[in-house]
Amino acid sequence: MLTLYSYPTLFGVADNNGYGLKVFAFLRLAGVPFRHEHIFDASKAPRGQLPYIVDGDDTVGDSDTILHFVTRRYAVTIDAALTPAQRTTNLLVARMLDDLYWVMSYSRWQDERFWPAFQAALKREHPNLSEDGLAKAKAFNHQRYYYQGIGRFDPDAAMARGLADLGALAALIPAQGYVHGGKPTSIDAAIYGFVANIYFYDIDTPLKQFVVAHKNIVRHCGAIHEAVSGAV
Repeated sequence: MLTLYSYPTLFGVADNNGYGLKVFAFLRLAGVPFRHEHIFDASKAPRGQLPYIVDGDDTVGDSDTILHFVTRRYAVTIDAALTPAQRTTNLLVARMLDDLYWVMSYSRWQDERFWPAFQAALKREHPNLSEDGLAKAKAFNHQRYYYQGIGRFDPDAAMARGLADLGALAALIPAQGYVHGGKPTSIDAAIYGFVANIYFYDIDTPLKQFVVAHKNIVRHCGAIHEAVSGAV
């Protein structure tokens, strides 16, 4: 059976990283059986990054690569009816979610207004985490942010960038149904991966304030959450 390796749960969400939750939601929506292993150590992962999957003799990393691999191997059809224009929209939204990822991560590990609450939540739900380990992870992430660029923003400017991304999602997500109609597709799984990691968090960032204020985003997130919920 396919095994998904991704970060652990937090605040009742199946993965506290948007990319892992994206893959989790896609597998659930596509009806592909899988085991879910929650880990912190990404040293065995392709490119040293989570999530990744192991399926027989194949080990596949990168969330988009995983979705393409699973679609081919298991003849997944949730995107089969999409038009070329809709597939282009999916690519553009996925790339925008890459940008939102950095702001979300920054809000947890670097923005000192929210770091204490995030640290406390991690320690509460995963008491095996040590102070030293968290300090090293915080320092490592600060380095990543600096070289990516978001770490050179002041907190309010970083949040403004994420709010612009969420504004685009607010304009895209319909009041009813899903991005491309009455049934969810892979882009709905991707959006859920990131929005759920904002909405369900008990940390009142500007990102969460924006999501809560937009009924269409909350409805969409809730619908996908219900569809993929179960043992996490």
